Amino acid sequence: MSLIDARGHLWSTDFLPEFRLGLENLFGVAAVVAMLSIGAGAQQEVMAFIEQLGVRNLIVEAREASDYQTLQKVRKISPGLTFQDVRVIQANLERISAVSARKRFTPSKMLPRPVGGDMPVVYGVSPSYVRIGNLQLASGRFFTDAETVAAAPVAVLGEAASATLFGADDPVGQYVKVNEQWFRVVGVAGPQLTVQSDVAGLPAQDRNNLIYVPLYASIFRLEDGQSSQKDEIDGVYLQMQQGSDVPAAASLLRGILEVAHRNAGDFTIVSPAELLAEQRRTQRIFEMVMVAIASISLLVGGIGIMNIMLASVLERTREIGVRRAIGARQRDVVRQFLIETTIISLSGGVAGILLGVGLSQLIGFLAGWSTIVTTSSIVLAFGVSVVIGIVFGLYPAVRASRLDPVTALHYE
Repeated sequence: MSLIDARGHLWSTDFLPEFRLGLENLFGVAAVVAMLSIGAGAQQEVMAFIEQLGVRNLIVEAREASDYQTLQKVRKISPGLTFQDVRVIQANLERISAVSARKRFTPSKMLPRPVGGDMPVVYGVSPSYVRIGNLQLASGRFFTDAETVAAAPVAVLGEAASATLFGADDPVGQYVKVNEQWFRVVGVAGPQLTVQSDVAGLPAQDRNNLIYVPLYASIFRLEDGQSSQKDEIDGVYLQMQQGSDVPAAASLLRGILEVAHRNAGDFTIVSPAELLAEQRRTQRIFEMVMVAIASISLLVGGIGIMNIMLASVLERTREIGVRRAIGARQRDVVRQFLIETTIISLSGGVAGILLGVGLSQLIGFLAGWSTIVTTSSIVLAFGVSVVIGIVFGLYPAVRASRLDPVTALHYE
């Protein structure tokens, strides 16, 4: 069925083909926006975590053996990470502004008992770790160099560790029993970003569920019977001076440790600056891949639009003949069909954006992922959908305009 307005324009009242066309556009745009938002959120989360590690920092992680036999083979070549390594690094690597060794423990028991969370991990570090790790204190203070040398039983709680051990109470001044040792809480660290998976040699670790203690306190007070099977220290944090060539320093550091460890392969060096550069390259590649996928998705949708419009032209052949018979020119018919296609593409694009934003937030909420709806993803999906709608609507419009009026009027 159709209507002819006062100016002789013919408008169809059968909106089923156009409704199907709008759905093609709607779901195509929604899928592209949701896909790009989830990808952008994942990339942004990792990049923010790497930036927090410090682009002037270098991190040495011990690569501990998985079983006793492998450990014995490695120990015949290398003693593992030791304080001697720290002294060698400081003597041979220039432009170091701060350094801290690390000894990590997972307690077997703790008082107060953690409520609603995992057992906090203990980090034995030096006071310089605050500057290296860009650690902010929410309350209290960090331990001093004198307390580190004296192996004082003091501790700083991470945000999550404070919540699981003391709830809403202020832990500063209270005590925590780690295994058999009591530590007095002197501070609480502010929140830190964390990721759920390993990042280039850094093990997945909730950086908020930590307890920081003086390095020597962790060694002298918390050593267990299996300490002989572990490295003397399991990590070294270095911060280079402003203007340092961090990639070159990372290469030199790797060479120093490989000589000291006789190429045993029992350590990993993490350079956040190199990770950040690599992540940015990965992000650019990811964006190009997403653009290609989005283009293919919308291209397929465009073919569907063309097929629907061709079907619509076939169904409205007699209507087109009536309009041509009362004086409509070919360009009037082309314009009519293009206007219809454009309006439907715009409507489907807007609805698709709203659905895509809602879908990405729903997926992020249910899966616990971070999602970011970027302006570029909206512009890309919306722009490409409109362009494809117009381009693929042009052929059916031209075909409709070329119908012979006499033949069209006799079409059944």
